[in-house]
Amino acid sequence: MIFDVIIQARMNSNRLPGKVLLKVKRKTMLEYLIERVKKVQSIKKIIIATTTKVSDTEIVKLCNKLNVNYFRGSEKNVLRRVYLAAKENKSKNIIFITADCPIIDFKIIKKMILNYSNKKYDYVGNSFIRSFPDGMDVQLFSFKTLQKAIKLADTPLEKEHVTLTIKKNPKKFKIKNIIAKKELFWPELGLTLDQKEDFDLIKKIITYFSTKNYFFGCSDVVRLLKGKKKLWLKINSKVIRKGDT
Repeated sequence: MIFDVIIQARMNSNRLPGKVLLKVKRKTMLEYLIERVKKVQSIKKIIIATTTKVSDTEIVKLCNKLNVNYFRGSEKNVLRRVYLAAKENKSKNIIFITADCPIIDFKIIKKMILNYSNKKYDYVGNSFIRSFPDGMDVQLFSFKTLQKAIKLADTPLEKEHVTLTIKKNPKKFKIKNIIAKKELFWPELGLTLDQKEDFDLIKKIITYFSTKNYFFGCSDVVRLLKGKKKLWLKINSKVIRKGDT
């Protein structure tokens, strides 16, 4: 089964403006994410779904530099933006990731694909029920599922959060929630890029592994933060996360 990855990205973040283009060791957060996604062999195309705002032209410039597809759409109606990005690219099976997840574990993506590929589910993901560290979020669904969701979505919140309509309608969608195994179960751990403190932690993690294990996984980070770098947990421990949607 072949997939297209759609990455939701924009510059105009209230909590950390321009976060997707912040750099560690001369690479942007978005580049790290794209590199990791490319490790999954069954992915055909990577599409960055950004907005039509002038500020997001910088994201488009990076996409052109990296030879990565992009789509520009509504800032507020993210569901429609992702839907139109999929439609324009004729995507049949979609892996949806937000640019807030620059150190996503490609092995988790592969695990999600295995669960989705048996064709029993409309949606497979690990973010409806938080068990993995925040920042390891992967969601899979078909274009048909996306079409159904956009027809059902009728509130601003459902249009802002791409899969919220699916989450709210478990009787209309066949949903598979992937729960982390014991060694990765750490829902309180923030590896997502929300605020400056998150970037500070992610920068330390990337720098630490840069010469040891460039494509480090979630298990490597968990062991590091439970072991020799336990004090790093204080860096973003006071960051208040938005509700999972």
